Amino acid sequence: MTSDALSAAHAPSRGLPVVLRTVAIAACLPYVVLKVVWIADGRVGIPDGSVLLEHRTLLLAANTVTLLMDATVVVLALLLTRPWGLRVRPWLLTLPGWAATGLLTPIMVGYPLQLAFSEAEGGIRGSRPFLDEWVFAVVYGGFIAQGLALGGLFLLYTGRRWGHLWRGTVGGLPRAATPPSIRICAVAGAVTATLAGAAHLSWALGSTVGLTADEIARRTADFGALHGSRAAFAAVAAVSVLVLVFRPLPRLPLKPLLGAAWVGASTLAAWGGWLLFAALTPLGGAEPPSALTVSAYAVEMISGLLLSCVPARVLTARRP
Repeated sequence: MTSDALSAAHAPSRGLPVVLRTVAIAACLPYVVLKVVWIADGRVGIPDGSVLLEHRTLLLAANTVTLLMDATVVVLALLLTRPWGLRVRPWLLTLPGWAATGLLTPIMVGYPLQLAFSEAEGGIRGSRPFLDEWVFAVVYGGFIAQGLALGGLFLLYTGRRWGHLWRGTVGGLPRAATPPSIRICAVAGAVTATLAGAAHLSWALGSTVGLTADEIARRTADFGALHGSRAAFAAVAAVSVLVLVFRPLPRLPLKPLLGAAWVGASTLAAWGGWLLFAALTPLGGAEPPSALTVSAYAVEMISGLLLSCVPARVLTARRP
């Protein structure tokens, strides 16, 4: 730990970090309350005839897991603002931080886009028969608040503890930061991300290849916005990682490029994995997704994991 970090470790949390910590923790409450109610077999926000009521055991397991996931937001908020947080081993922070980035960022971008496009379409939205509409507004609103607050805390924390790792330009990276194995990961990840992004882009532009009859019947403008944003994340991840590895723009600042690679790759891995899990369970809906859709989610997850190796290697190679 640097001398600056040691000094900061003994400084009390105040000002902006305290505000952001409070927002992050408070934003968890609606989601946590709903999950506790559902685990206790309550039906608040679940309409009659919902597919969720047909799989109570799986619903209990899924609610328990997601409740624990949201509880980690509280732990992260404390870790990022308390003095003991600067003594935590890097991987204990970066792994949950990476997962939180990947899960929350698409919601922060995609949900407002969906709302905007649905309003432009006259307020007509695709049916969501398994939950009442207000549940999505409450839960996603909380997720957006969590993402903004945790993102601010993460930037403050990492800048204070590891800010020296991303100073400089792409051309200043040591060759050891991108050995042949990492270049292979970058190329393989970029290829698979392109495939996944192409699938999402085709659905955003109106293609019905690989969609089920139920998905085709329910698709609206917000459906296209959602898949368009997913294609954009794939493009950001692939391009930023390839620039990091092959350095065609050596004067480009390192910090925004690492940030784009971190966000893009984590988004592909986290949401690809989450949607793959949802697609393989009966909670996804009455009609199972097509093999092409499941394959797209799997490829998306694999691409995110491969691309995530690059910023991780670059940062570890620059540690003293």
